[in-house]
Amino acid sequence: MGKVSTPRIKASIAKLSSLGHISSRTLFGGYSIMSDSVAFAMVSKEQLYLRACEENARYFTSRNLPLLVTHKRGRPLSLNYFCVDEALWNDDAQLITLASNALDAAKKEKQEKQAVRRIKDLPNVTFGLEMMLWEAGIRDIETLKNKGAKACWMILRQRCNTLGAKVLMSLEGAITGSHSEALPRQRQWELNEWAKQQLEQEAKNKARGKSN
Repeated sequence: MGKVSTPRIKASIAKLSSLGHISSRTLFGGYSIMSDSVAFAMVSKEQLYLRACEENARYFTSRNLPLLVTHKRGRPLSLNYFCVDEALWNDDAQLITLASNALDAAKKEKQEKQAVRRIKDLPNVTFGLEMMLWEAGIRDIETLKNKGAKACWMILRQRCNTLGAKVLMSLEGAITGSHSEALPRQRQWELNEWAKQQLEQEAKNKARGKSN
């Protein structure tokens, strides 16, 4: 693939040079084209593709230009990159306009992702608790919510068995968006009872281990 696509990569970098420091790297069996580390195009099998964006949608769809199709585990996978046909390839002004739109959209998306809140921005989560979660493999808000307060608390206790129900309440509040003390009384009671059961079971397991 590398030798086959090299000429088009070099030509693409030359054509798009006005958009910044253009570079390439392997990606999905092809080559990602980037401007200052922001990917906005790809080269695959001697064909240039531009990243899809709202500003370019009408142009590409009106000309019925295909999306980039690659394969993952033997199955075809369509990526949101539209083919640059020969007519567009030979129209430098239009190509730069569309490529610039694709780059701007990619930059905006990257900035939005970087602005996503960290776990420590949630209620009750201190920097120390965030670090404990990070070290335990719980490194973003989505993972925290998907696992739930109980599972995360159990994972943390495997690494630090001195954690009590207060941390469990903090995690529940972080997930639900409220201060731990503002959780419904019924929910606080349920979590406290559950935590008590877990601690009792851990103590029993520890005692069995010593007796054996």
